Amino acid sequence: MKLLLVEDDRLLAETLADTLRLDGYQVMALDDGKLALQRLEAPGHGHDLILLDLNLPGCNGLDVLAALRRHDRHTPVLILTARGAIEDRVRGLDLGADDYLAKPFALDELEARVRALLRRQSRDTTLRVGSLSFDSLAQRFTLAGDSLNLPPREQRLLACLMRHAGEPVDKARLAEQAFAGEAMGDNAIEVYVHRLRRRLATSEVELRTVRGLGYLLEAL
Repeated sequence: MKLLLVEDDRLLAETLADTLRLDGYQVMALDDGKLALQRLEAPGHGHDLILLDLNLPGCNGLDVLAALRRHDRHTPVLILTARGAIEDRVRGLDLGADDYLAKPFALDELEARVRALLRRQSRDTTLRVGSLSFDSLAQRFTLAGDSLNLPPREQRLLACLMRHAGEPVDKARLAEQAFAGEAMGDNAIEVYVHRLRRRLATSEVELRTVRGLGYLLEAL
């Protein structure tokens, strides 16, 4: 598997590249956003996974990600970001990133995230709950065969609930997995859940509250 690492901290980049190479991956390391743009501008860039720092010289990581997603919605992207940079994490997920790691992070966690993203890439990318489906590559929902257009936050919330279909998911877990640790109050999550319920009301898919455990998405 071929990985592209875009990180301008030389010591960190060397450590990450060496670790991933020991795991058997081929790693190309770049330290500049413009170089990354040039590398990724062609559809056949040849990388199976991209690890992307956001604070880069030449061109920031969000711009690199946006340019990539204009022609490539398939290659998974793992964002590397400073701890506490919540707005950047959220923006990155909205632009099509698949996961993020906040610095500093443990190397074994990085390796686990890389393995998980590569496994996900090799599987069917469509999630289904009854008549509701979500193509995670195209970031597109359909309900009973019709397109279901949702605002970004509702998209992330529904995708998270679909990944855990059949099991209750509490608000803390939703805040972490769907909103990248964004300061999301309980009331805000309740509002988004209420909106999703209204959108699903006439379908054979139910989003219900399990008292004391969280929200459960299931087919009727």
